[in-house]
Amino acid sequence: MKAVGYQKPQAISLPDALIDITLPEPVATGRDLLVDVKAVSVNPVDTKVRANSAPAADQDYKVLGWDASGIVRAVGPEVTLFQPGDRVWYAGSIARPGTNSERHLVDERIVGHMPASLDFAQAAALPLTAITAWEMLFDRLGIAPGKSPDARTLLIIGASGGVGSILTQLATRLTSLTVIGTASRPETQAWVKELGAHHVIDHGKPIAEELRRVGFPTVDHIVSLTQTDAHFAQIVEAIAPQGKFGLIDDPTSLDITKFKRKSVSVHWELMFTRALFGTADMIGQHRLLNEVAALVDAGLIRTTLAEHFGPINAANLQRAHALIESGKARGKVVLENWG
Repeated sequence: MKAVGYQKPQAISLPDALIDITLPEPVATGRDLLVDVKAVSVNPVDTKVRANSAPAADQDYKVLGWDASGIVRAVGPEVTLFQPGDRVWYAGSIARPGTNSERHLVDERIVGHMPASLDFAQAAALPLTAITAWEMLFDRLGIAPGKSPDARTLLIIGASGGVGSILTQLATRLTSLTVIGTASRPETQAWVKELGAHHVIDHGKPIAEELRRVGFPTVDHIVSLTQTDAHFAQIVEAIAPQGKFGLIDDPTSLDITKFKRKSVSVHWELMFTRALFGTADMIGQHRLLNEVAALVDAGLIRTTLAEHFGPINAANLQRAHALIESGKARGKVVLENWG
């Protein structure tokens, strides 16, 4: 089968940073689904793994990809949630080969039924970011979904990216929080506003000053999706006493003792944790994706697809990685079909 992989970590500008390869056909066992991959999207995790991780000792190539939509081709003998022919979407496991292959094995407990109202490209934009945003908002920060009056505020730093684009929608559609998003360019600021943020500020300027400009001396919850170390001093200043701080990126260091006098709690989110450790609540991601699919079909949540880069091949994936690494992407970059 066709796939895209690499043999050693290197800069995306080099010609063999990603290459077209042929791999043996996988076989579904246990609770695995064998999925015909129709579309994939590219996330920052793809670029970080490609730049830093070599193939395992028993592998000639490392295959990336943690977002996919497709059709179930075959199921393992222990599968109960799906059958061949089902249209599915999911984000996979970081401990297994990725979705940049024509056919892919994935545990049914982290797979959802695809929204009926989306095509494969539109659907592939959402799983990883939707899981990350949902778990951050409802599991890590403990926000209760619902529209009861709530005077609290949520600041999303990096609201125009993949996770920010869906987190903004979930927070504004499913809670009564006042949502403030950050973006640094006119086009990304317009995007965040379009997604429902009540206020948009510029994280290229001091965040605390920008918040005061729109009438918020402090905010109750802050989620940092990018450049946490660069913004950390402003985060400490802007967060309210007894606030909650969540992050998903990889700051070189983080001195959380600066939060002590405000009794701020810190919450990490990694959507791969459940699959990586086979947690007892791993099936929660199956249910979560089905809930998000229902929200999409009800018109409450929209796809965050922003760029369609054509068929899935090494050249187009290299272009997508380069765009993600530039820091100028908004929404999600998707590739569809094999070519």
